[in-house]
Amino acid sequence: MQAAGGAPLNTPPDASGRPPGGPGPARARRIGGLVVVAVLVYVLDLISKTIVVRELEGKDPLRLVGDLLQLRVIRNSGAAFSIGTGMTVVFTVIALGVVIAILRTARRLRSVPWAITLGLLLGGALGNLTDRLFRAPAPLQGHVVDWIEAFPGRFPVFNVADSAIVCGGILAVLLAWRGHQLDGSRAGDGPAAPAEDAATEPSQESPERGGERHG
Repeated sequence: MQAAGGAPLNTPPDASGRPPGGPGPARARRIGGLVVVAVLVYVLDLISKTIVVRELEGKDPLRLVGDLLQLRVIRNSGAAFSIGTGMTVVFTVIALGVVIAILRTARRLRSVPWAITLGLLLGGALGNLTDRLFRAPAPLQGHVVDWIEAFPGRFPVFNVADSAIVCGGILAVLLAWRGHQLDGSRAGDGPAAPAEDAATEPSQESPERGGERHG
């Protein structure tokens, strides 16, 4: 389609068939959503750990809801929910690998549910990784601060990052089970075409045929 002066109104696609200019706005919004969720989880985890270490570490547990919920600060050298204590370096390396894998996967992201899922996993992994890198006793061997204890004595102590990782894992399983793909398509379907591509796709009808129709 052309304006009266002969200049094209639609930017012609590049050799790949997509409009030039890098990632489309829809994909950028999905990645932006992932970043927002990850930052919120990370900041909430960092602030909560800072407060409980300052106010509760070394003190008796703070009971909130009878025998259901209390706050108790412990230093965890293992994985989430105090699993695998004594393998701090191994879990630090695993956490680094998880962060790198999520960042690489985000390049194919065009799904809002997956953006939320990966954001939860990334924020949680970064939260606990920060403890392992910067807390005592040493870099790469830092102990994670856990402080939420549900059903005291019957359930491991955890933190905000652990909760985000578990929620992200559950969402990932549900999305995979329902066939939702990272690119926004469903299992068994072809790859989903980005919305911005469809919106800017040039008309296949030639100017001559359009002229004949209106002639």
